[in-house]
Amino acid sequence: MRRGRIYIFLILIVVVGLGVAFLAFGRLLPGLTAQETPEITFVDIVISQQSIPQGAEIKEDALGTMSIPQDKYVTVMIRQDEIGEIVGKVARYPLEPGVPLTQSMIVESTAAIALEGPQWASIIPPGMTATTIPTTRLESVAFGVSKGAHVNLTACMLFVDIDPSFQSSLPNNIGTLVAPANVPPGDMPGVSLILNSSMFEGVTGPVQGRTEVEPSYQQGIYIVPGEEQRPRMVCQMILQDVVVMRMGTFPLTEAAQVGSTQSPEEEVVTPIVSAEIPDLLTLIVSPQDSVALTYLMYSGAKLSLTLRNASDESRVATESATLQYLLSQYNIPVPAKLPYAVEPRIDELILPFLPNDVITVNTEE
Repeated sequence: MRRGRIYIFLILIVVVGLGVAFLAFGRLLPGLTAQETPEITFVDIVISQQSIPQGAEIKEDALGTMSIPQDKYVTVMIRQDEIGEIVGKVARYPLEPGVPLTQSMIVESTAAIALEGPQWASIIPPGMTATTIPTTRLESVAFGVSKGAHVNLTACMLFVDIDPSFQSSLPNNIGTLVAPANVPPGDMPGVSLILNSSMFEGVTGPVQGRTEVEPSYQQGIYIVPGEEQRPRMVCQMILQDVVVMRMGTFPLTEAAQVGSTQSPEEEVVTPIVSAEIPDLLTLIVSPQDSVALTYLMYSGAKLSLTLRNASDESRVATESATLQYLLSQYNIPVPAKLPYAVEPRIDELILPFLPNDVITVNTEE
């Protein structure tokens, strides 16, 4: 009995000790937790709440605030309590919404701004350049191309045979050298060139042909062309995944006239609105591609665009399209010469008239 009482006292002592230890640890735990997770301090900085063009006056309604941790704050940033110091000043650079403002972005007046080119030049990546080509509704995917679109560019050209020395289109004109009757053979003074009439418009003499043997009578004949040389057309995709910088003309501005009584702050900028139907297209290309496009444009090549997905970065090796390629690739047969034909005769392909087509009426007659 005595030994059992001793065990009970020991158990009671252990339980009481555990309770005291638990209470002491509970009081110390909040202090330890506070030391492990220090309090984060935030700083309110000024940001642009809407787009602010370069050189524009900074107004209070265009500004906002954002809270950032104290360790992320940089002294060049503008704090919320300094917002009154920048209102009325101007932006040195174009500011997009949500951009934290710094002291270097703000200047006292427009005279301190170094305007280096137009604002849209800043979107051209380094090493690239912007070039403009003419376009129409058909060549620009029915005006489905707009700013930021990714396109492929196809060029179509016409080729003719030329004389390497004359650099003129074949066939050459020919003439006859005729000497006076009293000039002995071998002496050529007074030789004149006689050009006969030609079947070609603007040509003063016969054209160069070739000699063949007529198969039925085995007689030699001289064959000349029945018409001028027909150019041969070829089309090829020359550029892929090109970014469109702008569709149409860039906006122009004109300030108040020199000598105006208005102050610089009161000058009115009047935008010049471009034509509704765009006829120009500006592309962002490499300098070498801009040279090639300039050559194609001035050489009379026809340029057309195809629209592609902006996320598609693939490149496809295409074959040039010629008459021979189309006949073989798409199994197009050359029509046979039949003893009958449709009436009326078809000399050119004319698109069917559509209800939405515009009819041009000549009112001068």
